[in-house]
Amino acid sequence: MNVMRSAVTISTTGHGDAHSNVEHSNLKNSDDKDTEKRINKLKKSLKNRYPSQLDYIEAYIVKDLPVIYAVTPTYTRWTQKADLTRLAQTLLHVPNLHWIVVEDAERKTPLVTKFLKYSGLQYTHLNSKTDANYKLKADDPNWLLPRGVAQRNVGLSWIRKNVPPSTSGVLYLMDDDNTYSLKLFEEMRTIATAAVWPVGLTGGLKFEGPGSCSGGKVLSWYTAWKPERPFPIDMAGFAVNLKLFFQHKNAEFSNKVPRGYLESHFLTSLDLTRDDVEGKVEDCSEILVWHTRTEKATLKQEAKLISMGNPSNPDIEV
Repeated sequence: MNVMRSAVTISTTGHGDAHSNVEHSNLKNSDDKDTEKRINKLKKSLKNRYPSQLDYIEAYIVKDLPVIYAVTPTYTRWTQKADLTRLAQTLLHVPNLHWIVVEDAERKTPLVTKFLKYSGLQYTHLNSKTDANYKLKADDPNWLLPRGVAQRNVGLSWIRKNVPPSTSGVLYLMDDDNTYSLKLFEEMRTIATAAVWPVGLTGGLKFEGPGSCSGGKVLSWYTAWKPERPFPIDMAGFAVNLKLFFQHKNAEFSNKVPRGYLESHFLTSLDLTRDDVEGKVEDCSEILVWHTRTEKATLKQEAKLISMGNPSNPDIEV
């Protein structure tokens, strides 16, 4: 986010006498008032354009909260802008959050570039193309290959290069089509090392992940598929403290892991075991994130109209 600041520089040629000092003081007070008016005008303009944005800025500046670095892979599809819009308007209510959006593309697309510019969020826009050997085909099931690996790793690399290791904060991996409760972000700010929580509507279950916890200790895990995984959990079901992340320079995601082991590989690369993670969210008794998926858009009638020579307005961005 670029926060505009107004500054006034006063050049004087007085000789330091009382009259010159008074005149300079009056000029300064006048300019300070003018600057304040300009700032208030900017705030009003911003408030009209982004109703929640002013509160976001003030929270970001005033509150001493750990920063959440949220890495989100995204790719071009008909529902991309709709998914990003829904997620961004949730994140507008989260103070001290830096959104790292990484496109699966050779270059940054105009759609995502413009979207982020006017999102009102503090963000970093990156891109990384998935290797063709690990790219799902149109008719492949979602589970066939790991997804978002290259994009997440580029996000992790950006954090290592641009965020001071002394920064108080957490790392969270966010899919662009999930649904997130605002309470979840407040929960993760107090993570000491790493924490987990259940994720709704995933793994063919109503939720998957830690099944029962007590005093922050995970007592059991709830999953139906490969319960022997080091961490039978969804990508949205954990976050780690930045200090732990910075201690492991080689921790990243891999395309070469077995199906369902993407999360486990990353967490074990941080030297974590099940006994090391904290069970959050009211001792894992609440669902604050859901693995929702947007229905794939089918535009058969659009194709029909195009074939009839009556296409829709190409200037309308969907």
